[in-house]
Amino acid sequence: MVSKALEEVKVLEFCQFVAGPYCTKLLADLGAEVIKIEEPGIGDPARRRGPFFRDIPHAERSGLFLYLNTNKLGITLNMNTATGKDIFLRMVREVDILVEDNPPLRIRELGLDYDCLREINPQLIMTSVTPFGQTGPYQEYKAYPLNIFHAGGEPCVQYLMSPIRDRAPVAGSLLMGEHDGGLSAATATLAALFYRGMTGQGQYVDVSKQESLIALERLENVFYANRERPETQEMIKTWAQGGGMIGGLMRCRDGYVVLAAMQENQWRGLVELMGHPAWTQDEICRSEETRSMNAQKITTLVQEWMVNQSQEEVFRSGQEKGVPIGAVNSPKDLVNSPQLRARGFFVEIEHPEAGKIKYATAAYQFSKTPWSAQRPAPLLGEHNERIYCGLLGYSRQELVKMRQAGVI
Repeated sequence: MVSKALEEVKVLEFCQFVAGPYCTKLLADLGAEVIKIEEPGIGDPARRRGPFFRDIPHAERSGLFLYLNTNKLGITLNMNTATGKDIFLRMVREVDILVEDNPPLRIRELGLDYDCLREINPQLIMTSVTPFGQTGPYQEYKAYPLNIFHAGGEPCVQYLMSPIRDRAPVAGSLLMGEHDGGLSAATATLAALFYRGMTGQGQYVDVSKQESLIALERLENVFYANRERPETQEMIKTWAQGGGMIGGLMRCRDGYVVLAAMQENQWRGLVELMGHPAWTQDEICRSEETRSMNAQKITTLVQEWMVNQSQEEVFRSGQEKGVPIGAVNSPKDLVNSPQLRARGFFVEIEHPEAGKIKYATAAYQFSKTPWSAQRPAPLLGEHNERIYCGLLGYSRQELVKMRQAGVI
């Protein structure tokens, strides 16, 4: 009996850091058997990225690596050796999906492009996750998470929506764009798997991290692309910060909330929440139209009231009065959230080196094939024997020789 949505699906991961590994993590969480390839002795660079459990730098204690690689099997393989490449090709024959995030030129130099691989596995789904995709003048450009995050326009949109007018765009959450790229890759890969289930045909999936980020800001991008004349920076600010919406990110006495009071009933609830201040009777507040035209000025007045209020009181009272308002949560708030506790969103998983740690699980709940922690993130090369001997048929003696030769 199948207990996981992707229980019979086999995935080979030739990725590192965040975007590619997050894609395969999502597949592994759905039950796919994911085999992660790492460089011998070095491993995924994410292993050297903090924060580290108990603040002890260690290749097996990186919080980032531990989260991104739960439910996976891990092997080491030197792809720069002829033997390593041959082993890789043998594994490609055995899997349904290959996810890789290497520069296009390197994949071609290794002879591992899709046209070559589908010759040995016609039903293979190959997903490539790169900064700018496999085509166009930027196809070979390298990029750090910071570059890609800004290339997608996200920080500019955040800047325009910010109540702080006198600063340049900021970095934002540097790895958010990487996770967005991984999510797009997982979604597209699942669609390709569905197509293969209907037709028996594999295909190539080309994922651009930049385009993944742009896709999340469709409203802003479509607004700009379809104007008869380009906006000045000031015009964009006026639209983004006004735009008919009273609110945005607002400071409270002890934190922040996000407010969006656009409709008449929401405005009435906000006025009641503020205790009916006299300025709400002014002409600029008379109708939705006048409030939209004066949204920035009204938002400033609301902020003057908000800064003296408690975050919790504003959030609770606003909800009761039908005002779209939400608290900006810290990680501590989320871990201790009664809502997330009731849904079992955080669970403890024991790792042989890091010990028992609390992890975020999945953003969904299936009634028939629920999420579960099958295994913690693999130690470097932890499953070499299982894969090389069990799946590919090598002997333990051959494994020792390959290790001595630097192949694994």
